[in-house]
Amino acid sequence: MTNRWKSIGLAALLAGLTLSASYAEAAGVLTIGRREDSTTFDPIKTAQNIDNWVFSNVYDVLIRVDKTGTKLEPGLAESWTVSDDGLTYTFKIRDAKFSDGSPLTAEDAAYSLLRIRDDAASLWSDSYKVIDMAVATDARTLTIKLKNPSAPFLSTLALPNASVISKKGMESLGPDAYAEKPIASGAFVVEEWRRGDRVILKKNPNFWQADRVKLDGVEWISVPDDNTRMLNVQAGELDTAIFVPFSRVEELKKDPNLNVDIDASTREDHLLINHAHGALGKKEVRQALDLAIDKKAIVDTVTFGQGTVANSYIPKGALYYYADNLQRPYNPEKAKELLAAAGASDLTLNYLVRAGDEVDEQTAVLVQQQLQKAGITANLQKVDPSQEWDMTVAGDYDISVNYWTNDILDPDQKTTFVLGHDSNNNYLTNYKNEAVKELVAKARLELDPKKREAMYVDLQKMAKDDVNWIDLYYSPYINVSRKNIENFYQNPLGRFFLEETVKN
Repeated sequence: MTNRWKSIGLAALLAGLTLSASYAEAAGVLTIGRREDSTTFDPIKTAQNIDNWVFSNVYDVLIRVDKTGTKLEPGLAESWTVSDDGLTYTFKIRDAKFSDGSPLTAEDAAYSLLRIRDDAASLWSDSYKVIDMAVATDARTLTIKLKNPSAPFLSTLALPNASVISKKGMESLGPDAYAEKPIASGAFVVEEWRRGDRVILKKNPNFWQADRVKLDGVEWISVPDDNTRMLNVQAGELDTAIFVPFSRVEELKKDPNLNVDIDASTREDHLLINHAHGALGKKEVRQALDLAIDKKAIVDTVTFGQGTVANSYIPKGALYYYADNLQRPYNPEKAKELLAAAGASDLTLNYLVRAGDEVDEQTAVLVQQQLQKAGITANLQKVDPSQEWDMTVAGDYDISVNYWTNDILDPDQKTTFVLGHDSNNNYLTNYKNEAVKELVAKARLELDPKKREAMYVDLQKMAKDDVNWIDLYYSPYINVSRKNIENFYQNPLGRFFLEETVKN
């Protein structure tokens, strides 16, 4: 989902400057450099990529998204059937074990789904309220009854946050202990979590597909500075690194020791707007901001042509993307007129910027200059990433760049989060439109694909008219690896297929 972070600390920076000797020196252990540390291993308590991308290989789900990121395939559920009325789903759970050797049963699967639905700490409860009942009719059979038919339901079961956890383990350890060192259902086990530094994973010998896993382990190492992280890979101190700066792609491609992997993604960068702050609550002011930002210039300058201008919150290539959605032209003079009519000619905004993120900082400078031409003053407030996310959640910002990658194939999840409910203030923007909210709920229930597509086209038009946020650009995942690393791959939804990665 989002690429916003909570906790880094000095230890991570030091780790990035000089990577210490570690378990990773052993053969078959893959080191991955990333910007920030994990925040939790409790799936229901996070909505951040830094967590999901790691525990997607620690946990398994009932249904998976395939490597192409376009189809659903069996996971812990080896098969399933759906009743004619679309209300009852019956899953056959495969013969599998948790990392502690205990059997993984339909009861664990039912427990995991009811927990994401009911637990007060769940960030995902809205997506699972459609479940009326989830029961284990026997050790290998999970029966789920829905309150009403739901078009995205099977897709939601592939969400990493709906991973199957051990009921016995969670009840005996408690959520805090489990979130630190979980009982795994996936390819790897959390061996150690050094806060602010690294997460050390070891191969799970009890994983039902353990014979597919070639690595002995994985270390996710926090290296906050983008350029330092690239230098670490070039020097052989890291095997791989994610979030390659756009500016470094061509240079790194020329290094004979490296592979630069550019993978299709569902990433969409956008400018968050806090509708609860003064004049930003007026649609005309938000439309003026949209007119005042030259997205093509941002794509050309910041992404070095790797990105494409975005015109919808649904990413290009995703289900129900509306290619003909409105894309407001860059027009600072028209923006001035709208601001004057709205009584906001001398608009001053607090622009929250994540310090140390090359792309974020470059984008901020460009946007600041563009807004100035429309008479808008944007004061850049650079903060450490550990502060930035908390400030955004607290609403302590006017505008701030963020990004989203889809977690499921169906558009319902992102649409619900950013347009369709109030529990997260519509993804931190405080956007409110009751007609939009009602249509989001209706689209979830509509089973006719053509009618449903028409609803999502309308939602994309309505969101653009309201300017819930400002769509900036779509871009691929760009990662780098040493030549001795094979099959380091990320699918469009962001999952790393580390069970197939090889370190020679």
